[in-house]
Amino acid sequence: MSQPEVIVEVRGQMGLLTLNRPKALNALTLDMIRLMTQALLDWRDDANSVGVIVQGAGDRAFCAGGDIRMLYEGKGQDLTYSRGFYAEEYQLNTLIREYPKPYVAMIDGFVMGGGVGVSIHGSRRVAGDHTLFAMPETGIGFYPDVGGSYFLPRLPGKTGTWIALTGARLSASDALYCGVATDYAPSEQHHMIVNRLADDARAADDVAEIIDSLTGIPAKSDLRRQRELLDRVFAKKTLEDIMDALARSDSDWAAKQHKILSGKSPTALKVTLRQMKEGRNLDFRACMRMEMDLSLKFVAGVDFYEGVRALLIDRDNSPIWDPDHLGDVSDADVSEYFIPLDEANALQFLK
Repeated sequence: MSQPEVIVEVRGQMGLLTLNRPKALNALTLDMIRLMTQALLDWRDDANSVGVIVQGAGDRAFCAGGDIRMLYEGKGQDLTYSRGFYAEEYQLNTLIREYPKPYVAMIDGFVMGGGVGVSIHGSRRVAGDHTLFAMPETGIGFYPDVGGSYFLPRLPGKTGTWIALTGARLSASDALYCGVATDYAPSEQHHMIVNRLADDARAADDVAEIIDSLTGIPAKSDLRRQRELLDRVFAKKTLEDIMDALARSDSDWAAKQHKILSGKSPTALKVTLRQMKEGRNLDFRACMRMEMDLSLKFVAGVDFYEGVRALLIDRDNSPIWDPDHLGDVSDADVSEYFIPLDEANALQFLK
């Protein structure tokens, strides 16, 4: 008998969700989103439930993203599946953000894309030695969704803009430094935290006290050394200015960022930079409504499918973007992405 894609358990007075597709790095499917949503709604209204723990099966990933192959296979068809997938995913992200009980994500291994959406909005995010956090969407002709509009612009300085544009991969130390993680514990001790919460948490305050007693401080972040240059460069108003500042720097780090950005979708980069500016001034629900509009416009375009083809299907790592130069993406082109869709396509939230 096959295992469910999300194992739903109650241990003590804690709900436990285990994302259970280890061979697929626990990538989210629509069924997983629905299982998580229903469990969270049930526990939210259960007076005996103290809080929720979310973890990934296996030792490689918490969750490495959404199952975008299904979205890719819808190329050239109507957007019914895409619309349903994003609507339910963003409803889940919002439910987590507004959850009235402690929500603890054990973010060891890969934490990317959709995996960020089911962790970053929780109250505690415990990183491990193998944590590798990233929002790599611009590399597949997309943008950092699942609430990226809200949390990325609110990270220290311009670290969020840098993460959004480059798809930078953060270690546990970097994640804690940026505020992406709230806590750190060695990977081999994560099961101890889960067990202690299951055995001893009898009230919301117990959850915080148990995590505080079992977590510590990792090695110093390498990112800290780049902050001055990072903040100066990624504060530039346009992508062209960012690229020019990177090219003019004599830093090896800057040269690396320039090379990384040169391979990304020009459209995705320019939309993402605008997204960071818009999201900084919006509340969470407004960000999610904006993301619903952005996502449907991206999947109605061409770069998303070309990026998925090049990186995940054919794996030739040679996407042909359209357009393929930053200068060919006008401000008017970018603004089109931010015109709200009609009410029929607008994101509706769970009660």
